[in-house]
Amino acid sequence: MECNSCNQEDCAAKKRGSEETDKEYEERKRLYSRLCRIKKKILVLSGKGGVGKSTVAVNLAFSLRKAGYKVGLLDTDIHGPSIPTMLGLNGKRPSMDPDGMVPLDVHGVKVMSVGLFLRDEDEAVIWRGPLKMGVIKQFLMDVKWGDLDYLVIDSPPGTGDEPLSVCQLIGDITGAIIVTTPQRVSEVDVRKSITFCQRLNVPVLGVVENMGSFACPKCGEVTKLWGEGAGQKISGDMGVPFLGSIPLDPQLAYFCDAGKVFVEEFGETATGRSFSEILKPILERDQK
Repeated sequence: MECNSCNQEDCAAKKRGSEETDKEYEERKRLYSRLCRIKKKILVLSGKGGVGKSTVAVNLAFSLRKAGYKVGLLDTDIHGPSIPTMLGLNGKRPSMDPDGMVPLDVHGVKVMSVGLFLRDEDEAVIWRGPLKMGVIKQFLMDVKWGDLDYLVIDSPPGTGDEPLSVCQLIGDITGAIIVTTPQRVSEVDVRKSITFCQRLNVPVLGVVENMGSFACPKCGEVTKLWGEGAGQKISGDMGVPFLGSIPLDPQLAYFCDAGKVFVEEFGETATGRSFSEILKPILERDQK
């Protein structure tokens, strides 16, 4: 039995492994048949919580969509999924058809999160590693992502089960974007995310520094807050690119709580433009 999802003779799903069971082989073929239709897979990581990683993931995904790309957004934060709240999706459920789960469509971006399956916002997900890997595998294998240029994967803080599962299941991740804030306490943990990527042979696309400055919503002037430079220092010390800084904008926090996408309405502000600037070197790299 062979996989017929592509014409590549060297595709890993073409032949069954010598120790694979029938079930394992069928699941691997199903997984690869989804993944081979997604050109680029970008993992958004941070070793520290509270740095705005999900905010960065959401606005980068929608910036890519505004640039004309077909985009999916996968939330792999099992215990604290925030993507549904940020996109105003609480209470909505993905539909099912014979070919799998149908992701929700938000302004042209396909979205999936475990938060879409919770009975209410207060429900706690109390799972250990194997269960978490199982649901991430389902999101990659059973969701009808279709043909995408980019799948942006929002990962929970740290270097544990969820990002490890994503890296092991996908295998050929395009790269990771690492998010930090200027504080030393964030910098220490964020360095661990870069080491995590290096250990797993995941390319680091670059470091993003969030909330190092303040963008006035009235005049647009950008003012430093408690200092900048952590992102550039991490990049220089660890030999990875620095992608840019994202100024803090009160409207950004408001939009996240209101379930709206900041770059959809404020893309031309200093903060909105910063997301596009961060993407420039990534898009240039992909076009080479």
